[in-house]
Amino acid sequence: MYENYYGLTAKPFQLTPDPRFFFLSSGHKRAMSYMSYGLSQGEGFIVVTGDIGTGKTTLVKSLFSDLDHEKIIAAQLVTTQIDEFDLLRMVSAAFGLAYVGLEKAQLLNQFEGFLKAASENGKRVLLVVDEAQNLPLRSLEELRMLSNYNFQGDPVLQSFLLGQQEFRITLQSPKLEQLRQRVIASCDLRPLKLKETQEYVVHRLRTVGWTNDPVLTTSAFEKMYEYSGGVPRQLNLLVDRVLLFGFLEELHSLDGEQVEEVALEIKEELRGISGSGGSSVTSYTGENFVDGDSGMNSRIIKLEKAMVVIQQGLSEQLAKLDRLLG
Repeated sequence: MYENYYGLTAKPFQLTPDPRFFFLSSGHKRAMSYMSYGLSQGEGFIVVTGDIGTGKTTLVKSLFSDLDHEKIIAAQLVTTQIDEFDLLRMVSAAFGLAYVGLEKAQLLNQFEGFLKAASENGKRVLLVVDEAQNLPLRSLEELRMLSNYNFQGDPVLQSFLLGQQEFRITLQSPKLEQLRQRVIASCDLRPLKLKETQEYVVHRLRTVGWTNDPVLTTSAFEKMYEYSGGVPRQLNLLVDRVLLFGFLEELHSLDGEQVEEVALEIKEELRGISGSGGSSVTSYTGENFVDGDSGMNSRIIKLEKAMVVIQQGLSEQLAKLDRLLG
């Protein structure tokens, strides 16, 4: 809705990961370097951890968009609490192999044949496992066993393991000693710093044609950082709502005061959803502010008015089209 108002070609702060908007912070640059190094080695495990919303999935999508698919067969799966047998079925499905009704031995034989065919065609296989912290130890050990496959002495399968911070604790289990020995690189994604927060927001806006409308002041960026903690997903949520606020208020300049108003508005909404009535369920940082009228009702009224204007415009265009066709 605000895209047209500000002359943007698309929504810049959607929550769905999109490699078009990939931003190379210092942490993401290091993680991408590690993954590129891992690909050059062609074996072992690369481990990338980070808190929720720090950009692990976007990192992988960006990597996939740059892969040479003539040389690498890649697949990604998002895991849950599944045993090693179901994991094999998920891996088979991710690479387009049959899995329904097959026993474990059949799945393993089939996957070995798949890896052998890839090797004979001069290709390597990359498996990216997201949300790896959900996997039981036996399932992680099954992944290690899959990495044992090689043909004529050359490894064929390589795995990248992405997980939240607790996955690092999981990896310290004595039962995963052999897997740890296969990890050739590991990095941890941290939230953006203040300067990177501003660069991130500007990068996403410029990707969709932003020409400084609306103007974002220094205080606006400072408040974005304060209330998001530098977490990309929180930033996307916050800045998207800030732009909607600007559209509804017909503003072409946004400062820290408006960012703060929107942030507290979101905070109150989430409190209402949680039904806590007390503590916030958001991951915002900074001081707690006194509760008060968030102005949400006036936002809704203005939003409804904007929808009426849009509907009227569409009706006029349809009427013109009918006259031309009639």
